[in-house]
Amino acid sequence: MKIKRKLISYSNLLDQPIKFNPFVFNRTFLLWALVGLIGGVIAGTYWVVLEFLIHKIAFFDGWLVIPTMAICGLLAGLIIHFIGDPGEIDLIVDNIRFNKGKLTPKNNPSMVLSSLLCVASGGSLGPEAPLVQVTGSTGTWLGKIFRLKGEELRSLSIAGMASGFTALFGAPLGGSLFSLEILHHKHAVEYYKAIMPALVASCFSYIVFSLIIHLGLGATWTLPTYQFSGTFDFGIAVLLAIIATIVGWIFIYCTKFLKSVFKKIKVAIYIKTLIGGILLGIISYYFPLTRYFGHEEINSLLNNDFSINALFLILIFKILAISVTVTSGWRGGFIIPLFFVGTTLGLIIHHFFPSINVSLAIICCMAGINACVTRTPMSTTILLATLTGFSYFIPILFASLTGYFLAPKTAFIGSQMDKKE
Repeated sequence: MKIKRKLISYSNLLDQPIKFNPFVFNRTFLLWALVGLIGGVIAGTYWVVLEFLIHKIAFFDGWLVIPTMAICGLLAGLIIHFIGDPGEIDLIVDNIRFNKGKLTPKNNPSMVLSSLLCVASGGSLGPEAPLVQVTGSTGTWLGKIFRLKGEELRSLSIAGMASGFTALFGAPLGGSLFSLEILHHKHAVEYYKAIMPALVASCFSYIVFSLIIHLGLGATWTLPTYQFSGTFDFGIAVLLAIIATIVGWIFIYCTKFLKSVFKKIKVAIYIKTLIGGILLGIISYYFPLTRYFGHEEINSLLNNDFSINALFLILIFKILAISVTVTSGWRGGFIIPLFFVGTTLGLIIHHFFPSINVSLAIICCMAGINACVTRTPMSTTILLATLTGFSYFIPILFASLTGYFLAPKTAFIGSQMDKKE
């Protein structure tokens, strides 16, 4: 009888005329598209200015890199001190989860100016975090203009974040998922309603960003050709990811140690950024490849034949450089720098085990370490497949999941509430 009643109710639903309100659909879609268009313009403008500054500041090389990075660190700290502290990625996570999805744009000038100095002078952090904060707060601003509330406002903020991720990585699907996963793996499913706004905003952001910087289709980093040799490659992918995860643990605890050291130094933020700049300048002077966030430097690693000793030194001091950059108050994101670390580790492993395909070693190490630190296995897989042109999807997924499940219990990225749990 119950089954019969259900069938009758379903048939009644099917008999009802379909009501379609094109105004609501178009208004919502256009709002998502508008967020993406604005996000693409912001990201494109940021990237053009960043490249201009990089070329200008790169003029100071050799021993001049030390005072150059020190001065840039001091200036970035002064901007943060006088204009306002824009916070870090943890603040974005907290606001999305506990502040009804509202990302305030009031500190965007501080974030833009300080991050441009930090990234352009050679800090080991990339532009992804500043772009996400600026584009995400732009989504909040638009939501308030159109009087959105609750999940609609939160979704528009997440769509703005996705437009920033996508513009930098050139992967609309990966950028959309990253904007959800970065909110912490335990709670990403809470924001599933934001996936469509994120996808739409990402696509429009990608188009605008591509037009501004003349971005073409294709891989950012070109890996040697990989040929699938059998099911043992999946086991090798897991083993490689385990090694990468160990390096990820080392990075996390190195960063936590340096963070505690800088906390004990009771000085103004601009003194901390000055100290960070001096340390980063010294590292960059002796190991120039560790300078910058790795967008171009990964290709340098792939196209040059480094000795095993050089690779080990690059690995160690790149980890140290990222940790110093993160903990001394410099602004930026560490996703691409972690990909650089994974590339270096993959080359080291291939040196000792030449029978392992070098592309497989590199891609699995990149996936394992990033998923371990950021806990974003799905988006890491898609991003790496897009950025490297690695056509075999499954080994990257195996490596990402390995890094994710072997990550430390305490999240490296996440809200303060998560860290207390």
